[in-house]
Amino acid sequence: MVSINVRALEIVQQMIQDAEALSVSVSKLDNGASVVDAGIAVPGSLEAGLMFARICLGGLGSVALCQLPLGGAWLPGVTVSVSHPVVACMASQYAGWAVKADGFFAMASGPARALYAGEPLFEVVAYRDRAAVAVLALEGRELPSAAVADKVARKCGVASDQVYLLIAPTASLVGSVQVAARVVETGLHKMHEVGYDIDTVIAGFGTCPLAAIAKKDLRAIGRTNDAVLYGGRAWYTVRAEDAQIEDVIERLPSSASPDHGTLFYDLFKRYDGDFYKIDPLLFSPAEVCINNITSGRTFQAGAVEPELIRASLLMP
Repeated sequence: MVSINVRALEIVQQMIQDAEALSVSVSKLDNGASVVDAGIAVPGSLEAGLMFARICLGGLGSVALCQLPLGGAWLPGVTVSVSHPVVACMASQYAGWAVKADGFFAMASGPARALYAGEPLFEVVAYRDRAAVAVLALEGRELPSAAVADKVARKCGVASDQVYLLIAPTASLVGSVQVAARVVETGLHKMHEVGYDIDTVIAGFGTCPLAAIAKKDLRAIGRTNDAVLYGGRAWYTVRAEDAQIEDVIERLPSSASPDHGTLFYDLFKRYDGDFYKIDPLLFSPAEVCINNITSGRTFQAGAVEPELIRASLLMP
């Protein structure tokens, strides 16, 4: 299998070379690690968001902007297509690494996770990367320090000067794009959670509305989650038995959760700000389709919720 860190590094280097045009900034830490600020002290851009999302996918997916209908209105959105979905989404894009060091905290995604492989998810994901470079994407509002880069280097088995850290807040152009681009990954992770064999998935495609940029990160977390939960659509091509799909299809969309139907920000307040009290099975696209090439049949469950999208993304 190809190295997702090496593939992602090619995109990172493009960002660095074109930093001014992309409205991102690049700095070197004392230990030689590189940091790409994509939305903290700089505005970032939609194009930087697309590149950030492709980096999160380990260079195994394409992400583009699109226009999505919403009743009589429309919203900007993203389309995502993924090859090698388990590697691209589960071993790379999934935000499963809580990086803590020197008072810093951020949830991390990206191909360096497959070098570290210290999360429980890697008990079922067989892929491991072998590379001399580590690329990690962070969601936060504080730039990482050399201590953060050193910790990542140790966990990944690379030199500190071969660590590339990208960061953007949720309430930013890049943050909005890269979260929307997780629509295929979110559905794939839900498949895993309900016991479906994700190794049968050979391709993924999805669309998701682009959340309007919020003033505060907490509100942005609400909007970006709503975009996936109530506006996201994911299509998977699998090679499996129909019975395997029939057993899980109705449990895959977000509507299968009792927390469905409430805007994410309101759910967060309902549970006293404790993210982990929210039903984990809520986190999936609004609509899921699975095309089984073994039988030729397609299975569908769920539907987008235009009124909830309108309430979350278009209201003041």
